[in-house]
Amino acid sequence: MARILNRFIPVLVVANLLLAGCAARHYQASPIDPAATASQLEARSLSDDGLRAFEQKNLNPLPASWPPKSWDLQALSLAALYYSPSLDAARARVARADAAVTTAGARPNPVLSFSPGVPSPYLVSLDFAFPIETAGKRGYRIAGARSLDQASRLDLADSAWTVLAGVRLALLNYVLASRNVDQLHSEEQARGDQVKILERVLAAGEISRLDVDLARIELSKTTVAIRTAEGQLAEARAALASALGISMAGLGNAEFSWPEFDTPPKPESFSAAEIQRDAVLNRLDVRRALAQYASAEADLRLEIAKQYPDIDLGPGYTFEETHSFFTVALSTVIPLLNQNQGPIAEAEARRSEAAAFFMQTQSQAIARSERALAVYQAALREMEEAQSLYQLQGNQRQAVEQSIRAGADDRLTLDGVLIQLSVLARAKLDALGRAQHALGDLEDAVQRPLAGEESIPLQADSRALSKSPKT
Repeated sequence: MARILNRFIPVLVVANLLLAGCAARHYQASPIDPAATASQLEARSLSDDGLRAFEQKNLNPLPASWPPKSWDLQALSLAALYYSPSLDAARARVARADAAVTTAGARPNPVLSFSPGVPSPYLVSLDFAFPIETAGKRGYRIAGARSLDQASRLDLADSAWTVLAGVRLALLNYVLASRNVDQLHSEEQARGDQVKILERVLAAGEISRLDVDLARIELSKTTVAIRTAEGQLAEARAALASALGISMAGLGNAEFSWPEFDTPPKPESFSAAEIQRDAVLNRLDVRRALAQYASAEADLRLEIAKQYPDIDLGPGYTFEETHSFFTVALSTVIPLLNQNQGPIAEAEARRSEAAAFFMQTQSQAIARSERALAVYQAALREMEEAQSLYQLQGNQRQAVEQSIRAGADDRLTLDGVLIQLSVLARAKLDALGRAQHALGDLEDAVQRPLAGEESIPLQADSRALSKSPKT
């Protein structure tokens, strides 16, 4: 018996170690150093060489110099896609889903068993079993994993859209705040000139001190409004840096531009039917919900296939005293006590839940797109009315300037017109800002740009959604 054990046990041990070590992976530590990661975040900037390579790979046309003198919406959007930590998390989820596809397609390993000397000390058994999956279980498992993989890629694209929408909103608020500061400075200049003229008129005894004091109060109000607007501009710049995933210092002296800002698209450039179609077919959450339903469908088919038991098939070898016996064994589970009814019912419920969630997501997308279109159309009408009032005031300014040149009017009248023109300019800017905000909501409802600027592709395999590792 000892000779038999000495013959088989070393062979089994060596075979097991060799087979297990052929493709064995070893653990590699990947610790997180908070101080190091904080330093990396602080070092991010718009002049980074890695960002330059990323922009050159995705931007068309390429900037003439680096870093660009002025950053537009597309260039800023690519910078956010490069730095955004939320996209790094989404990319990790895609990698996990890819690994799950590999797991789903793995075939079960054969089983080797060795039974020495029980009950007879001269009895040794060696069995080798090959598991065989039946009823297409592996195919259903792979189909479900691939659907979830597609859902994870759509989730990555959805995360990218959220990042782009955040950059657009931050740039919008920055441009509005910057223009508001400029317009308030123009109003301050006109009111300051008005106060000087009124003081000369007061010195001539033609008006009362009250008229000058009222003008000074309005000038002080404008100065306070400028300080408030400058604070809002600094806050908007910080919010823009946050949307890009960098610090305020990382912005440096960068300037920002938006050539299409003053000309949002007209309502007739896209129809309600087109908007609704995009909401139904283009929204990433709708497509992701459909992929999740496909996964639930595959899971149900897998649970139904599990009603049919798998088979273990393999040869066996038995040595008893001086005799050797070779056998072929076949084993399977007999479904007498249950036929997988519970898991099938659970899978059916999950499929029904996925179907209901898809319908809910699609319905919400349609309702949101309709509401966003209505709000945008109303905002455009408001903007057009504000533009008309501003043009009328501009015509009055030209008339007063002509009267001054003809000697029929004075500078004080012109200052009053300029002040009113500045007030209307801010009202027009507010209306334009509401229209751009409404346009952003409408774009978010259909998840695609509508203003005609160069768009960034959001497919899961887009170059803009993948990048080489960076430190």
